[in-house]
Formats: sequence, C-alpha cells, structure tokens
Amino acid sequence: MGLRLVGGLSEGGARRIVAARRERTFASVADLAHRALLDQRDLTALAGADALASLAGHRHEAAWDVAGIERLPPLLAGAEFGEASAGLPAPTEGQEIVADYRRLGLTLRRHPLALLRRQLRERRLAPADEIMQAPHGRLVRTAGIVIGRQRPDTASGVVFVTIEDETGTTNVIVWRDLGERQRRELLGSRLLAVYGKVEREGAVVHVLAGRLADLTPLLGALPTRSRDFH
Repeated sequence: MGLRLVGGLSEGGARRIVAARRERTFASVADLAHRALLDQRDLTALAGADALASLAGHRHEAAWDVAGIERLPPLLAGAEFGEASAGLPAPTEGQEIVADYRRLGLTLRRHPLALLRRQLRERRLAPADEIMQAPHGRLVRTAGIVIGRQRPDTASGVVFVTIEDETGTTNVIVWRDLGERQRRELLGSRLLAVYGKVEREGAVVHVLAGRLADLTPLLGALPTRSRDFH
C-alpha cells in the first residue's frame, strides 16, 4: 500500500522518505528518521500504520522506538545508540485490525466480522455467502458493516443499504414505512442486523428488510465509514 494511505503522514515527509529510499534502504527507525528528516508526528503516523514492521517489529515495538528518536545535531547525524529491546507484547489480532482502520481506513488482515462470527452465529445471523445461496422468498437474518446507503429521488423514499462481512456484501432494500419507523437504526448503525425476505431476480439478490437492529456496540473501538448518497 502507498504512503498516501497513512493517516497523519505529511506530504513532505512522504516525499523525503521516497527520495531517501532511492539512495539506499533504511537500516533502522533512527536511520529513517534522520535521513528523511521526519518529526515525531510523521514517525508516530508510520508506527501506527504498521509501516515500520521491517525496521522495528510489531506496532508496540515501533511506537517504543519512535518515542526514543531525538533530533541530533549535524555532527552526530546518522549516529545510533544501542538500546536493549523493551520486550513489549505484540498486539492482539483485534487490536491490529482496529489500528489498521484508524490509520489506513482498511485492513489487509481478516475482516472484522470474522472475529465476531461466533457471536453472530449465536444470534442466528447468516453471512453474505449464505444469503446469496438462499432461494427466492426465504426468510433470513443477516448482519454486516454498513458501507453504503442510497436514497434516489425517484425511489419514493426507499433506501438501498449495502452491508459487508468477511464473505461478501448483501444488498438490502428498506421500504419507506420501515425507514421512518426505524430511522435511528437505518441511519445510525455501523453494524446493522437485517431480518427480512430474499428477493432474487436472476443473479441479482436483495433482502427486503422487515426489521432492523443496531449491533454497533459489537464493533467496540473499530472505526468504520459509510458512503451515503441522497
């Protein structure tokens, strides 16, 4: 992934990293900081985005290394001082995913709902791939992270919602009456549960919502964004 995805990294810092990298690879976090003239804000952004793994190890170790970087006078530029490893514990998978979303807006690790699948199964909420295989007219329960809401002017108040889980996406149709009754769940949920009926037209599958539920608390500290169009 490109440096442009790292939230908090300055454009100038990114350009200096690329220029310094053309000369030779970086030997350590200190080498990176000094040769690219990075301040604490840029270094913290890189550590938080897990961009320093090859130089410092996992995120906690990278944050520790970054905290110890000091701007040296020209005479000592490039010098490094030996320091024992702090031996910090590695982040859990959930912590890594949350940090990815905070700094990058996405993750290359497992989808967040893969970690919640057991809890969702206990609520009898099926994943997207099972919804796609369900026959026309089947009553279903599903849930996903809301990634988009659309309410076209020509749709008479109907809202089209796209939710996503670790197996794919599900398209949900929310009729106007339901949307008015459950406006808070419809517009405020980041993790949305849908109880409804499958509508299949060839390869196109929708769920006609009969009831909505807000499961956002299950996401904990995970930040998510939805693309909403009206």
